[in-house]
Amino acid sequence: MSELREIEEIPDLGVVMPDGVRLSCRVWRPVDCLDDPVPAIVEHLPYRKRDGTVARDEITHPWMARRGYACVRVDMRGNGDSDGLMEDEYTPQELADAVSVIEWLAAQPWCNGRVGMMGISWGGFNGLQVAQLAPEPLKAVISLCSTVDRFNDDIHYKGGCLLNENLAWSSTMWAYSSRPPDPALRADWREVWLKRLEAEPFLLTTWLRHQRRDDYWKHGSICEDYPALRARVLAIGGWADGYKNAVPAMVENLPGAKGIVGPWVHLYPHIARPEPRIGFLQVAKRWWDRWLKDAENGAEDDPAYRAFLMEGHRPDRVARERAGHWIADAATQGEKERFALGAGGVLGGDGDESVCVTSPQTCGMGGSEYYAIGRGPELSGDQRGDDSGSAVWLSPPLGASRDVVGAPVVRLRLSADRAQGQIAVRLNHVHPDGARTRITYGVLNLTHRNGHAAPEPMVPGEAVEVAVVLDHIAYRVPAGHRIAVAVSTAYWPLLWPSPEPLGVTIASGGLELPVRARSDADEWDFPPVDEDVTPWAAEELRATENIRRVEEDLSSGDVALIIEDDFGKWRDRDHGLISGGKSRERWVIHPDDPLGARGVTHWTEETGRGDLMLRTETFAEMWSDGQLFHVTARLEAYENDTLVYQKEMTDSIPRDGM
Repeated sequence: MSELREIEEIPDLGVVMPDGVRLSCRVWRPVDCLDDPVPAIVEHLPYRKRDGTVARDEITHPWMARRGYACVRVDMRGNGDSDGLMEDEYTPQELADAVSVIEWLAAQPWCNGRVGMMGISWGGFNGLQVAQLAPEPLKAVISLCSTVDRFNDDIHYKGGCLLNENLAWSSTMWAYSSRPPDPALRADWREVWLKRLEAEPFLLTTWLRHQRRDDYWKHGSICEDYPALRARVLAIGGWADGYKNAVPAMVENLPGAKGIVGPWVHLYPHIARPEPRIGFLQVAKRWWDRWLKDAENGAEDDPAYRAFLMEGHRPDRVARERAGHWIADAATQGEKERFALGAGGVLGGDGDESVCVTSPQTCGMGGSEYYAIGRGPELSGDQRGDDSGSAVWLSPPLGASRDVVGAPVVRLRLSADRAQGQIAVRLNHVHPDGARTRITYGVLNLTHRNGHAAPEPMVPGEAVEVAVVLDHIAYRVPAGHRIAVAVSTAYWPLLWPSPEPLGVTIASGGLELPVRARSDADEWDFPPVDEDVTPWAAEELRATENIRRVEEDLSSGDVALIIEDDFGKWRDRDHGLISGGKSRERWVIHPDDPLGARGVTHWTEETGRGDLMLRTETFAEMWSDGQLFHVTARLEAYENDTLVYQKEMTDSIPRDGM
């Protein structure tokens, strides 16, 4: 038998859940799988297999199927062409459905009884969560751009601070899940669509009702019980993504887990930027072959942690490539080198000197989007603007380069003039000409300084010790350059601001920098991207466009970040479905007024075929006063430009130390 097998595609394979709900699956599998059964690889998503993920599916799943696997893209209940209604992310029902799919697949005569789960972001999350339920057929997982802790390392909260991505992501799902099934696959598409629209929740209001790390967030956080997860895990992430910490956490806590972190944004490594890309398909096949086919290929002996060490680079909001090389280690942290926050703002200097900082509410505009996905200028820029509103400690020129590998920690002894507030800590690379690149950062809600389950107000004027753990990174600072620690009391638009401007006095502190021995050549070779794939066959009806700009209202003093993404409009050349979309975000704040913060979103989603065009428009807005978060949202659905459904919601949720 040749290595490559002829495959077939099944566009709408139904798998019926125990409660009678039918899930629609798109399947690629060898045509001879009844004679020679194969393992199954499941990707279980709400993002719609017929249009939403079709471009990446086409260059991924057929490739793997030709090499002896059945690749199964499942539309989660309430999405795409599946039955049912969706209530939230990672619900017990969602995970139970995935277990049912796995067990059904393992029992099919064309499957060898072994199953893997693969996915990025949502699919990376639920792959780990399902593995923790330990269905017997599930032997291996490849999880990309995911998290082990839903409260402290997802899009909701970070360091106990409220991420603005809460509004952005809930708006995204408000739009994504508002789309109808493909009318070509379901005669009852209109009935299904209207039921979905009626039931669809605006999830921001749920998430805002859980401002502490409670049972809601513990559900689905695999860090709650690492030993329960017995499947073999390959974890992959990117330094330009928001999810930088999960790969090290899994390497450190899951026996046999392997981790890979590249320079990438929130995309699969064979299509991601910044380059270099790697042959992800070959890497995945090696993992599946070992754990789903018992191939003796040595995958279990690979280094536990392989990371791309980035050469120090200039600030660059649109990065297409990063210089550097691959390192390979058994551990995820370098040896700690300590620098005091010395007198006179000298990092590594002698003596203590109290430093006071009250940052403008616009501090943070030099930062990045929480998870960049390759849509224009999403990465962090020159840090000099943010540093001007921060307390900064600058090192002398380094006598030797530093390879920073791991999670830096900044420890501070400080007092605050309010009971509530937040700080952001950045580690910067300072170039000889003064340009500043953000290496990594961390944030902390001061009421969460002793944990996220039971916030404790600050006592104004009382000194406390806090530790801010910065995100993992692998970055080289060249000899002769400097490093700096910057501390601010605002970080907009990443974080929703505290109710009042915060003043902090820092009495002393230090930086613990994880430094690895210098390496100047690749310690691991990944295969190149396999170009033997067939891209999605689609006709472009409208081009894509991405806009990021900052506006200042000279009358009011308000500063606004504008984000506009047109995802284009396409017709599938195979089955004719038309799909397109646009998103718009506006983040407004006044430099002196945290209560002036406002986030506004508007999404358009288009679906159609022939003379039938279906469209949803979703709108959301969030603002706050000193006691409450306020939210409004509206959803409109159109059939050939005729309004067929509309609903609105308003809500106010008490602030809980946020």
